Amino acid sequence: MDYEMILKEIKPNTNEKEKVESLAKSMIDFINYTSEKENIPTKALLVGSVAKNTWLSGRADIDIFLHFPLDTSIEDLKKHGLKLGYACIKKMKGTPEERYASHPYVTGHIEGYSVDFVPCYSIENSQELKSAVDRTILHTHYIQSNLRSEQINQVLLLKKFMEGVETYGSEFKVGGFAGYLCELLIIEYGDFKSVLEAASSQWKKGFVIDLENHGTGNNFSEPLVVIDPVDPNRNVAAALNIQKMSEFMAASRNYLQEPKKEYFFNIPRTITKDTILKRFHERGTRPIIISFKAPDIPADAIYPQLKKTETSLKTKMEQNGFKVLRSGYWTNEDTKAFIIIEFDVWNLPHCETHLGPRIWDANHQKKFLEKYASAWLDGNQWVVEIERKHNNVPDFINYLLKKENIHHLKIGKHLKEEILNQYEMKDIDDFLSENNSQKILEFFHQYLNPGKHLRR
Repeated sequence: MDYEMILKEIKPNTNEKEKVESLAKSMIDFINYTSEKENIPTKALLVGSVAKNTWLSGRADIDIFLHFPLDTSIEDLKKHGLKLGYACIKKMKGTPEERYASHPYVTGHIEGYSVDFVPCYSIENSQELKSAVDRTILHTHYIQSNLRSEQINQVLLLKKFMEGVETYGSEFKVGGFAGYLCELLIIEYGDFKSVLEAASSQWKKGFVIDLENHGTGNNFSEPLVVIDPVDPNRNVAAALNIQKMSEFMAASRNYLQEPKKEYFFNIPRTITKDTILKRFHERGTRPIIISFKAPDIPADAIYPQLKKTETSLKTKMEQNGFKVLRSGYWTNEDTKAFIIIEFDVWNLPHCETHLGPRIWDANHQKKFLEKYASAWLDGNQWVVEIERKHNNVPDFINYLLKKENIHHLKIGKHLKEEILNQYEMKDIDDFLSENNSQKILEFFHQYLNPGKHLRR
């Protein structure tokens, strides 16, 4: 495999690096000048992948951390941190957007780049930790000190490979590998190919990587455990779910068997509404889509609530006899959200068998027969046929989503409010006749082609 050819496409060139570094420096200089002028006890510092030179071309998210002394109150940290961030964004003629991690921070959209201004405490070790973001400066220093210059390209190859096989990104929406985790994997195994070989042949559920030999691996139960070199009480791979870990292992095996440049890039595809509908009709199932307004909450909060709600709906449907083939969920994180449930069984008989007590359970037998006089014995167990309350999918879903019944579901708090306010239930034809944006079609394409991204 000609990795140099791939690196030419994914590594920032000199002009791009100079532009990003110059922009970052001008913002840091402005914040440090302003904080000194206004007697605010903080210093701005570039952190993250740009500071570590491990960012992919066109992916420069600039992270500027404003670190305050440990004796700064959290109120002053928030107030001064946000004030300086907003001032810098205004100076750079950008557009601000306030966000929230362990405490508020502000993102500026400046000259085509996303720039995070994050206040944090200046800590020297994890024992001084006051909030989760405080570790970031320690992470940057660790990578700068331990990642050899020749390994930077290996990090870029690993990140780009993970992007190509759709396992990169630690946000809940993806559940994959964080950038810092990629850097630690290269430090542990040496190069890109060695990471893939280890994942292919050594990894299993609960596999532990402990670069600094902290010995705390047994404290974690996630699929992959990578002890944070700067904090023995943190698993860097905590956000990685078993699905994405397994997909990366499978893609690694496929690539090592037949290396192809195409693994580093998304699969080109032409998706139309007609091809999606054709595939669903060929399956012979009954997909139903429950759509509602996306709640006005951060994206990282929407996805867990959608997953929880989808799982609960699927479970309730199957408990009532409606067999589910597959299910999924989607949101544009702003105005729209929906859950798809694809059924093997859509209609049920009007009656169902209800099991009673065993013949030797006299007390329960008496109560059962008082309630069901037509019961009979099947071997040593009383049984009776009763009328089924809900014998088709739409009726049962409408029943579950009523205000007086929705407590039967484990449903995200904010989603519950939107669903109770208004939801629509449609089959796939009607839904796609009104909702056929490219992003929605891409979701259905991925839903219908699971695992296709793992091989080329």
